[in-house]
Amino acid sequence: MKTPLHDIHVQLKAQMVEFAGWQMPMRYGSTIDEHHAVRNHAGMFDVSHMLPVDITGTESTKFLQHVLATDVRTLAEDGHALYSVILNENGGIIDDLIVYRLANEQYRIILNAGAATADLDWINQQLRSTHFEVKINPRRDLNILAVQGPEAIKFAEQVLNISLQTVRRFSATKFSGIFIARTGYTGEDGIEILCTDEVLLKLWEQFHCKGVVPCGLGARDTLRLEAGMNLYGQDMDTTTTPFESGIAWVIKDLAAERDFVGKTALLSQQRNGIPTKLTGIVLEGAVMRSGYEVSTSVGKGIVTSGTFSPTLRYSIALARIPRAAKGECEVTIRSKSKMGRIVRPPFVREGERVHR
Repeated sequence: MKTPLHDIHVQLKAQMVEFAGWQMPMRYGSTIDEHHAVRNHAGMFDVSHMLPVDITGTESTKFLQHVLATDVRTLAEDGHALYSVILNENGGIIDDLIVYRLANEQYRIILNAGAATADLDWINQQLRSTHFEVKINPRRDLNILAVQGPEAIKFAEQVLNISLQTVRRFSATKFSGIFIARTGYTGEDGIEILCTDEVLLKLWEQFHCKGVVPCGLGARDTLRLEAGMNLYGQDMDTTTTPFESGIAWVIKDLAAERDFVGKTALLSQQRNGIPTKLTGIVLEGAVMRSGYEVSTSVGKGIVTSGTFSPTLRYSIALARIPRAAKGECEVTIRSKSKMGRIVRPPFVREGERVHR
């Protein structure tokens, strides 16, 4: 599949790759240059492969209370957003997502490209089994353009000719038929614009003319990893729970009466003990990659995501290791052990180093 910007990516000589069934740009030139553009200036990403889904009906809130691990009633006002996960009965993560409150009993969720089909099948299965008065509407008519970086809001206000100062982090607004969210996936400020094909093409050109740098999947991955953000299918999946994936905060209301899919399994794991954790590792002199073995003083683990950090200029990783592990560790890289240090993500916050 191709996004409406596919021909433009090709014209810009992007390296195109297959990602979750979509032809997407990996990089337009240098991943490191694109990474620095977002950290220091502004970059833009075509993320139209992700799927917005509108959930409406008189029992939409009750339905989302059932299928999401996070209490959507905390979205007290229209436009508010939250991060959540869909769990299976064993507490494993089917997908992570953002949910927006559009209006009373009207919500929009954004599904990851690689899991969107399975997510929709699961959501519809849950609807059939619960019989809530809900309508589920996948919005393939909407594309997503993400503009990220410390100057992203400035450029967005110029291009859109509006003020975005009242749109706070993790909230959204509507303007002239487009949906503007301020959530992001890079650790920087910025917006995500949901719009039609025609508007997407126009906005891309306008932002490009302003000097906003086109960025591909490579920079998206290094940026999100510096920010300590999980990648679904790599750092978490159906075999891992939020407790084991560094996102236990999404289920902070486990003691409440509200029931949801996977809650029983999570309560059982909480009582019986959680053996592993997803945390950070920093290492100099080599680059950690997914699948590398990690040895700690209390047992072994595995790197789930690893890269060279363009901001920090050394390697960073997320790794699933024994819960009690701390301090120094060893990472096996090409049959050699390299000394690393266990740290708590994120590695970079608003462009600044977190760990010294």
